[in-house]
Amino acid sequence: MTPRVITIANQKGGVGKTTTTINLGTALAAIGERVLVVDLDPQGNASTGLGIDRNMRDRSVYDVLSGERSLVDAIMDTAVPRLSVVPSTLDLLGFEQEVMGAHDRSFRLRNAIRQPFGARAPHDDDDFGIDYVLIDCPPSLNLLTINALSAANSVLVPLQCEFFALEGLSQLLQTVEHVKTALNPSLSIHGIVLTMFDRRNNLSGQVVDDVRRHMGKNVYDTVIPRNVRVSEAPSFGKPVLLYDMHCAGSQAYIRLASEIIQRERRLRAA
Repeated sequence: MTPRVITIANQKGGVGKTTTTINLGTALAAIGERVLVVDLDPQGNASTGLGIDRNMRDRSVYDVLSGERSLVDAIMDTAVPRLSVVPSTLDLLGFEQEVMGAHDRSFRLRNAIRQPFGARAPHDDDDFGIDYVLIDCPPSLNLLTINALSAANSVLVPLQCEFFALEGLSQLLQTVEHVKTALNPSLSIHGIVLTMFDRRNNLSGQVVDDVRRHMGKNVYDTVIPRNVRVSEAPSFGKPVLLYDMHCAGSQAYIRLASEIIQRERRLRAA
């Protein structure tokens, strides 16, 4: 058994990719899974949100992609038990230009993930005991995102409950299909999670209905509400489950984690 790799992607900014990565990872860890977050966004917000100060990042995902370190060597612990992270730095901004002519440029992350986990069972050794790898992508369909999709078993798409929610989704789905055809035949859509839902706003409800009508069973039952505690938590370097476990946002991410595990069990049984 090797870790299940889920890429969190959407080329639109501000839809909740990083927030979902941080808090889904924490929720999965809270219910017993061992999770590794790979921060593939040069902004490094997932690393910050998990309490990894920029001054502490003496190793990063850039070192892994450039071949200077193995993935295991770049892993850093977080304050959340069973949750670790490979942090990001601004060095990632130069990655695409540096590897433009390399034959393996789209597979750097996939190769790095496969190297340490290889044929080992997840719990043969504590250093390799990872059940889920969550990859946080930048808000663009660049080479970093292609690396994330090439490395993944499936894609989770956060979609904000706003008027233009479906705009750009077709482009992302086309990119997923392209990667599936050319680079990663086993890639699939794990699901679409609706974020920043405001029950006081009639438009939010309409967006939920529209997305469910167009995307059907691809949409998770769980909807992530707009919640001030979720917005506050990153400024304290904490996932919202550590900041306020009982708020509506925390409870929603716990439900989402349970739903994802249920989908994973169905996939493995199929």
